[in-house]
Amino acid sequence: MTAILSHIAIESGNHPQYSIIWLHGLGADGQDFVPIVDELQLPCPVRYIFPHAPKRPVTINSGLIMRAWYDITEDELASSLDNALTKRQPVTPQDEAGIRASQQAIEALIAQEVARGINPDHIFLAGFSQGGAIALQTALRQSVPLAGVLALSTYLPLTETIHSEATAQSKHTPIFMAHGLNDPIVPCSMGIASRETLLSQGYRIEWHEYAMQHTVNEKELRDIENWLTKQIGV
Repeated sequence: MTAILSHIAIESGNHPQYSIIWLHGLGADGQDFVPIVDELQLPCPVRYIFPHAPKRPVTINSGLIMRAWYDITEDELASSLDNALTKRQPVTPQDEAGIRASQQAIEALIAQEVARGINPDHIFLAGFSQGGAIALQTALRQSVPLAGVLALSTYLPLTETIHSEATAQSKHTPIFMAHGLNDPIVPCSMGIASRETLLSQGYRIEWHEYAMQHTVNEKELRDIENWLTKQIGV
């Protein structure tokens, strides 16, 4: 049984009807997106879950130990970017074991919310950068549709496994993808390539791009708010 990740839980009102599990980026922690609770005005009470990724050495950052959903190397990032530009499969292996372990950890959080009375179709996964990669990895492999996925400034990991692992049920899960046009960390071309892969597999994508770098801006927050409100549909 997968242990429940340490996390911050905040309810925007009494008796929440929806849960949003929000995953931070590389080197941050669950506190990073806590301010989003006050930024988003949604039509019903929501339970926000902000998990802390495990600490591990990260190769691209000289092996420093930090919170990360999986290891990543400079060669892997360059290979993924080359794949996005040339439409070839990446030649450098990704940290599949780390990615799948994080998927299992998020599935444990989903199960926790279901046990607390929140149906899967009332659970959103959201993530920024590495966190967004794990949000996509997890949502596409669920046996029942989720309420939706917010994939921010990120890319689709383990692309070569989508054909065999993505479930038919997950294609009913709507996806919001957003990216900065000037992102120097995860170039926008990687996000676009991931979007095209998902579209080719039959997923419903709402795509947004902004004149920004590797961050979230006010316009994106308003677009997220509008999209969540539309999915909640109260």
